Formats: sequence, C-alpha cells, structure tokens
Amino acid sequence: MRILLIGASGTVGTAVAGALAPHHELIRAGRQSGDVRVDLTDMDSVERMYREVGQLDAVVTTAGNVHFGELAQTTPAQFLSGLQDKLMGQVNVVIAGIPHLRDGGSFTLTSGITAVEPIKLGTNATTVNAAIEGFVRSAATELPRGLRINAVSATLLTESLEAYGPYFPGFEAVPGERVGQVYRRSVEGVCTGRVYTIWQ
Repeated sequence: MRILLIGASGTVGTAVAGALAPHHELIRAGRQSGDVRVDLTDMDSVERMYREVGQLDAVVTTAGNVHFGELAQTTPAQFLSGLQDKLMGQVNVVIAGIPHLRDGGSFTLTSGITAVEPIKLGTNATTVNAAIEGFVRSAATELPRGLRINAVSATLLTESLEAYGPYFPGFEAVPGERVGQVYRRSVEGVCTGRVYTIWQ
C-alpha cells in the first residue's frame, strides 16, 4: 500500500511508522518535518499536500494539539485552538482526501482515552476526542467508493510518561509498539466506523 502518515515525527507517529514502514510505501508529513510539510488547520495547505503526494491507499493522522488548563480560566480562543487543530485538522484531512484515495482506501484518525475518561485540566481534550469519534462513526456511513474510516484511542504511551504522566494519575501506560500495531490493524483490516481502544 501507499500510505500517507501525518504527524510522523511525534511519539505516536513514530510508533505507527515503525509498524507500517516495513510493509508499505510510507510517505511522512508534518508541520516542520517529513517528506511533505502541512498545516492541518489550513485547508489550502492540506489540499496542496495531497496534490504533492498523489494517489494513496490509506491516510493516517497522528497529529493534533489540544488545550490543557482550568476551565474557569480558559479563554474562548484557547478552547477554539483545540477544536481547530486536532478536531478540524483531522476533519480537513478526510474531506480533502476523499478524491485522492483509491477505491477501498482508508482513513485512520487519532482520538484518545480522554474521550470517555476525563482528566483534570482536560475538558478541551475530552471535547475534541469525543467529537473525533462521533465524526468517524457518522462519516463511515457517507464515504463513497468503499472508503473506510476508523479512529484509534490510546491511553498514555510508555514513551510519554515523563512529559504527560502527571496529567494521568493512576492510568496504565502502554508501549508505543503495541499502539502502532493497532493502527496497522485499522489500515490493513476491513472494518469501518470503529474506534479501536488501547487502554491498558
């Protein structure tokens, strides 16, 4: 398969690349690194990325930022930043990518455990991740030409414990290698409208 991986340089993206690269032609994309550069919040940038890479069999997104902070002190601009980045960024990837996927191709998006397990300071993350999962379930009913769409929802990765562990007290971390294999299952499998969870 010819696969576009957006967010390839991040912790999750690195794990996904490790799972997919030995078996497929992998094109890496990112805001500041990769084979092609893209800003997912800018639809013109997303469309330009697709024109550069050509026809694809699958697209995987592991990119997207959310806002962490006390809700009472969160500004509308801060809350909107997560909606525009992680949510709309991935929605943009799907909408712009439909014409560039071969028949039967797939999109795999990234949500996260906070969609159903809220954490302190994480209201924006919960909102964004839950919306991504709703988008995936609904979009699966509308995609043409046998295209598929799924999301992967992981808990904290072992490789991210130092940076994000304090936000997830009591959560079991999982190794990136295991997470990468779940993305491979989404890409190479047959299911659509699924949210694959890796929570322990």
